[in-house]
Amino acid sequence: MGQSLDVYQSGIKLYRNPDIIPSPLDDPTFDPNLGFKKPRTERVMIATDEEMRSAKIPLANRDYCAHKLIEFKACRKENWPFPVKCQHEKHAYLTCQYEDFIMRMKEYEREKRLRLKAKKGELEI
Repeated sequence: MGQSLDVYQSGIKLYRNPDIIPSPLDDPTFDPNLGFKKPRTERVMIATDEEMRSAKIPLANRDYCAHKLIEFKACRKENWPFPVKCQHEKHAYLTCQYEDFIMRMKEYEREKRLRLKAKKGELEI
């Protein structure tokens, strides 16, 4: 019940402070390696567009976990009367989705904090 209020609150914060709160549609403003000693590895898609099209993956699910979804759907097709046999693939896909969500939220928080530092003058853009 309180979650819908959180979404509403974040929309208000974005409206009131567009220079601090990053929009989900904006690209990152800062260097991805800023603040890290070693360069970070860039994420790459494992599944190609052709593989996702042939597996009929919906556009909403074509993310960094699409390769796990393809494996899960293939397992369900092979073991159709007994989809319970695909619990490992389902768990791998849901774990990938969770880790992707956590990574995106960490990047959001990092961007928000760097924007706040830049506004205070502690950091140059």
